[in-house]
Amino acid sequence: MEKINAIITGVGGYVPDYVLNNEEISRMVDTNDEWIMTRIGIKERRILNEEGLGTSYMARKAAKQLMQRTGADPDSIDMVIVATSTPDYHFPSTASIVIDKLGLKNAFAFDLQAACSGFLYAMDTAASFIQSGRYKKIIVVGADKMSSMVDYTDRATCPLFGDGAGACMFEGSTEDYGLLDSYLRTDGKGLPFLHMKAGGSVCPPSHFTVDHRLHYLYQEGRTVFRYAVTSMSAACGLIAENNGLNKDNIAWVIPHQANMRIIEAVAKRLDLPLEKVMVNIQHYGNTSAATLPLALWDYEAQLKKGDNLIFTAFGAGFTYGASYLKWAYDGSAAAAPVK
Repeated sequence: MEKINAIITGVGGYVPDYVLNNEEISRMVDTNDEWIMTRIGIKERRILNEEGLGTSYMARKAAKQLMQRTGADPDSIDMVIVATSTPDYHFPSTASIVIDKLGLKNAFAFDLQAACSGFLYAMDTAASFIQSGRYKKIIVVGADKMSSMVDYTDRATCPLFGDGAGACMFEGSTEDYGLLDSYLRTDGKGLPFLHMKAGGSVCPPSHFTVDHRLHYLYQEGRTVFRYAVTSMSAACGLIAENNGLNKDNIAWVIPHQANMRIIEAVAKRLDLPLEKVMVNIQHYGNTSAATLPLALWDYEAQLKKGDNLIFTAFGAGFTYGASYLKWAYDGSAAAAPVK
């Protein structure tokens, strides 16, 4: 039996209409556009502010566009994986809501939680299912409504995050394309530095937790920044070394969009010009598990068959890693996304 590789055959995406720019943020907390752009690199972010809409709404919009653009028969989808830290509910899974809304009758679905590294982990998970030969078409979605856990009175965190979703179709191929290598790790020491204090089984919701504002994201920025730079840079370097990749044959690096200075550090580690790095943080901010697929969505038209791509991410846990994927089609031939 020929070796089966897992290739990406299409990309979809969705970002909400509402734009929260730095000027509006500066009216909420003591900050300004210059401070945010200098330290983070974010100009604006999209916010899902319609009442009653959660992560599943954005996920299904991205997945629906993906299916339209790839011409996929709903009955042909075997599996849906949704990477998210902001599920609609503790249960059922956000993925189960997505397959119901899309009418996918032959698919099973589950959520994957690895914070901002969620899509990176989900890609490798989907690739393993494809490589088994038992599954043909898998939709992988990265989606997060980060505004649902952001404290808009906290100057340190509220400028960082936005909402959005991106989706990729994974299929099997016997050609030498697809996800070819991954280095994924988790450092459990990250708990004190990036978490939400309440809402889980250790500290269930109560009047006390609400009154003390414990249901918002907490981050110790300097520590997280240091770990992110070190971990993402090292993972990218290892993947490049193991696969004979260098500044001459790497077409693109797709880094998690958390901070422009982190992105620049990763590029420097690989000795790559920023022109070879996908960057859209200025428009969307940190959309957690959605950053990697949204970058593909924005840059798809520039991708060429055979391009060598390195994905890398870092998130709470601490979760981190890098993956090497050889792109399988000319993106310019795909229909332009409707944004």
